[in-house]
Amino acid sequence: MWQEFKEFISRGNVIDLAVGIIIGAAFTSIVNSLVNDVLMPPIGYIMGGIDFSDYFINLSGGDYPSLAAAREAGAAVIAYGAFINAVINFFIVAAAVFLIVKAVNRVRRKEAEKPAEPPAPTREEQVLMEIRDLLKQRPA
Repeated sequence: MWQEFKEFISRGNVIDLAVGIIIGAAFTSIVNSLVNDVLMPPIGYIMGGIDFSDYFINLSGGDYPSLAAAREAGAAVIAYGAFINAVINFFIVAAAVFLIVKAVNRVRRKEAEKPAEPPAPTREEQVLMEIRDLLKQRPA
């Protein structure tokens, strides 16, 4: 069983997948920062200076000044502002992945368009070329 596990782990696809997950996790933190620290503040400013991620619907009936205060009190809330942030994060990640895939496809297309090297002559073709060259050298 151990040998089978080592063979599974040492396959290239598994290692590529692991690298992809690690890069994806790092990319997620970058996108979260982009949304929360760069995009949402101007949107919040446009909407009257309110922190967009702090939008929530209180289901418990109490009055709380912020989402953090409501959660700290254990109130039941629908945090639709956080959901909207997650949706924006998704669209940014989807757009970034689309651009990456588009760039990779462009590179692959350019590689495919390059003319292929002619194949090396077979042994039979080499012998025929030698015969041809010898016939050319013969006096007429």
